[in-house]
Amino acid sequence: MKLRIENVNWPEAFPEKPEVTVELSNNQSWLFLTYHVKGEQVRAVTTEDQGPVWEDSCVEFFCQVPGEDHYCNFECNCIGAMVGSRRKGRAEDVKPFSPDEMGRIERQCTFPREAFEEKDGLFEWSVELRIPLDLIFRDRKPDFPQKLKVNFYKCADKTKKPHFLSWQPIPLPKPDFHCPQFFGEIELQ
Repeated sequence: MKLRIENVNWPEAFPEKPEVTVELSNNQSWLFLTYHVKGEQVRAVTTEDQGPVWEDSCVEFFCQVPGEDHYCNFECNCIGAMVGSRRKGRAEDVKPFSPDEMGRIERQCTFPREAFEEKDGLFEWSVELRIPLDLIFRDRKPDFPQKLKVNFYKCADKTKKPHFLSWQPIPLPKPDFHCPQFFGEIELQ
């Protein structure tokens, strides 16, 4: 499944719109995500997991198993540094994934894992993530097909042209991706 991340939810304050797609597939154990980005700036200052990757050129995947009150967020900058957690909201009942859990998320990026300040120009880059399904489904093994509530994002909070794109629209007055009420639905096969 290939999706476009193209909703500019706050066009007056943040009109920047890089071209972003995500390809999604899975098997019985893994979720595979491949983001492709084409935009005018690129930035990667954060090199360590659980750091502020959203300030860099970043792609994100939030998901919730239907019927659960917690959701997972997976946020990865263009060099592979990630934030990952299980939570009820932006600041409610946040449980960051452990270093061992973060280490199980496989990542492959266009850029090497070396920090760099913002660069101007036209850049095309990709991030491939392989997420173990047991991080999402926890103690229960999913039967397939399995539905998930999700949203996909592209952001870059601290670039010259900050932007906040989403797959599903977010009708709020200011940027906030931690809104499971606006997640769409996909089906894993």
